[in-house]
Amino acid sequence: MQLTTYTDFSLRILLTLAARPLNERVTTAYLAEHLHISKNHLSKIVNQLGHLGYLKNTRGKGGGLQLAMPSENINIGKIIGQLEPTLEAVNCQTPACPLISQCQLKGLLNEATNAFISVLAEKNLSDLLPKTSS
Repeated sequence: MQLTTYTDFSLRILLTLAARPLNERVTTAYLAEHLHISKNHLSKIVNQLGHLGYLKNTRGKGGGLQLAMPSENINIGKIIGQLEPTLEAVNCQTPACPLISQCQLKGLLNEATNAFISVLAEKNLSDLLPKTSS
């Protein structure tokens, strides 16, 4: 299974913001340059992440983006479930597969996808940050 570029960039944005202090804001220009994402694409992503409640966007002088909640409260499995258009590993209908009546592959791939999502659901954004030494 491969995540869409949109989901990949979304996770990169969230990780970049999570690595900063909770109330520190980052500009979209910084994120676009730092993550090598076009400003147009970045705008679409941060808009959706804001609508989903993961980001706060403050306009004006001193404005920017920041996480809307602590990184411990942002579940990786949930984000991927919200952003991915489909988690189906194969589509047996298009084009129609002549093996559909006896094939077990789709069931196996669905089971593997469920295991994949289950593992991701156990992790929060904070689990993906580098561990700091005390």
